[in-house]
Amino acid sequence: MRAFTDRPGRTRTLVLSFALAAALPLAACGKKEEAPKAKVAQTVTAAVVSQQTLPRRVEVSGSVTAWNEVIVGAETGGLTAVQVLVDEGDWVRQGQLIVKMSDTVQRAALRQAQAGVQSAQATLAEATAALGRSQELKSRGYLSQAALDQALARQRTASAGVAQAQAQAASAAAQLDQTNLRAPVSGRVSSRTVVKGQIVQPGVELLRLVRDGRLELAGEVPEAQLNLVRSGMPATITGDEGGQTGGVVRLVTPRVDAQTRVGLARVSLASPQSFRPGMFAKASIDVGDQPALVLPQSAVVFRNSKPGVYVIDAKTQAHFREVTTGARVGESVEIAAGLRAGERVVVGGAGFLADGDNVRVVAAQPKR
Repeated sequence: MRAFTDRPGRTRTLVLSFALAAALPLAACGKKEEAPKAKVAQTVTAAVVSQQTLPRRVEVSGSVTAWNEVIVGAETGGLTAVQVLVDEGDWVRQGQLIVKMSDTVQRAALRQAQAGVQSAQATLAEATAALGRSQELKSRGYLSQAALDQALARQRTASAGVAQAQAQAASAAAQLDQTNLRAPVSGRVSSRTVVKGQIVQPGVELLRLVRDGRLELAGEVPEAQLNLVRSGMPATITGDEGGQTGGVVRLVTPRVDAQTRVGLARVSLASPQSFRPGMFAKASIDVGDQPALVLPQSAVVFRNSKPGVYVIDAKTQAHFREVTTGARVGESVEIAAGLRAGERVVVGGAGFLADGDNVRVVAAQPKR
């Protein structure tokens, strides 16, 4: 305190400084805190999600397959293919000879069986004549009943011998015919593995035929759209190589794959000339008019590469919601999932919004 009384002028200066320092906190306490500024509402236009009837098409893709592919093999084995009369891509008719196998042994067996038939017929003729004479002698009383019975038995045995020889001849003829491999159905050869000189084994695949040349697309349909597709619906099929044809849904399989969550629609190709089994193709199936939720296309925006819309709540705040879009018709887009009819969404100005922004809805300006 002595320092304060050394100089009168300095004492007054220090007292004034302490007074000002004490007054500053009091002045600060007297000020009111400013309220945070409210967010400015964004001006937007809006639309109500409505349900309309739209022409619908279901897009599918898959592999082209044969409607019915027939595997052709030989019934007999151990024979050499001496002629191969068709190649891949050839059209064959039912019953047409396609592979000829060696038949030397089979022809000899047939001739032997035919000779056996002639021998048996001669034996039967002799036994029949003997039976006739025995019957005549018996009627005159010159032959016993026992002798007649023996003649009758010999005739019947000879008759059975003829039947047996004829059966053997038929078997030999069938074995000979098996050396001629014929097309079981009409169609196009899709693959051929047999070559001239090959020793053919029974039951081994030699060729494949696409029955009647008919092809179809095994189109994969998402399970959410599977109930829209029905047999008989028209479709347009397009191949990766540019080929295009019309078609009809032949059937929809009743099973859904548990892993991929898709079912199959088999679409018959009306003109399959530009397509081959195994090719990748797409089909657009006309499923007719269907009820759907629609919005203007400008309402759909992308956030993190995902489509969505801003839904306006009761507090006029806009909240982003992901949606699944469907077909586009004019300036409208189908909303397959994510919205309900009657909800209000932002249309004009949606691209400038952030989740939770306040909005002020105004009427859209008419187009000029």
